[in-house]
Amino acid sequence: MKMKKDLWLGLNERARKSLASRDYKSGSLAQRISDSGVDAGEIVAPRSKTELKKAWIPGVEIFPRTIHAQRHRGSFGELARESEGVLGKIGLRPKQWSAARMFANSAKGFHIHPPSIPDDTTPEKWFRRLFVTQPQNYALRAYDREQWDVMFFLQGRAEVFLRDVRAGLPERNMRFFVDGDNHRGRDNAGIVIPPGVAHAIRAEGSEDLIMVYGTSTTFLPEFEGRIASEVETAELPSSWRKFLGSGGSPNRHGD
Repeated sequence: MKMKKDLWLGLNERARKSLASRDYKSGSLAQRISDSGVDAGEIVAPRSKTELKKAWIPGVEIFPRTIHAQRHRGSFGELARESEGVLGKIGLRPKQWSAARMFANSAKGFHIHPPSIPDDTTPEKWFRRLFVTQPQNYALRAYDREQWDVMFFLQGRAEVFLRDVRAGLPERNMRFFVDGDNHRGRDNAGIVIPPGVAHAIRAEGSEDLIMVYGTSTTFLPEFEGRIASEVETAELPSSWRKFLGSGGSPNRHGD
């Protein structure tokens, strides 16, 4: 079909000046993971990690999960086995397991956990050794002295944001979507997040998000850093605050 020179000739001048066209160009995988976000299924394959080398945050792992349908009953999906898969390869055995529920249209983060730096080196040299010169030497990782997270989503859909703010490493962003077990498909995945990588989660869609996560250490309040986390505060309407005689927030709990 031959297009007219001016598609919007039938609109008034004010509307024509207000028009903006959506850019449907997808961009490269590396561009999308750091900007608009990608489905987890696009980045769990080994070839993807090679393609994303310059965009990937060192130490982050995103690995596929298989959810099996149990007809008329529900579903079954393994989380991890001690000596197998990604967690077995990197030697991460969580010391604490927790569960969290996020209501639809809510968000958590950004949270960050402090890396453990040996006394005889600098953060820049340490991270270079861990992730550049000896990236396969997982025994160097101080899992017992710093909090690494491993996350699984059982219900809903999660939008995950990561930003690397470790000294001496490039500041990179990763943004991707993970499906819970009740949405079986290629976007079912587990995630490993190193300390020093800020992370936030947003529930996508109209479902509550249910997650299970393990940590390499037991919960320590001093390991919980917060950056730009005001999204977690549900402010009362100003008229309510005036009536109650307080300017405070109803946010009573932490993570």
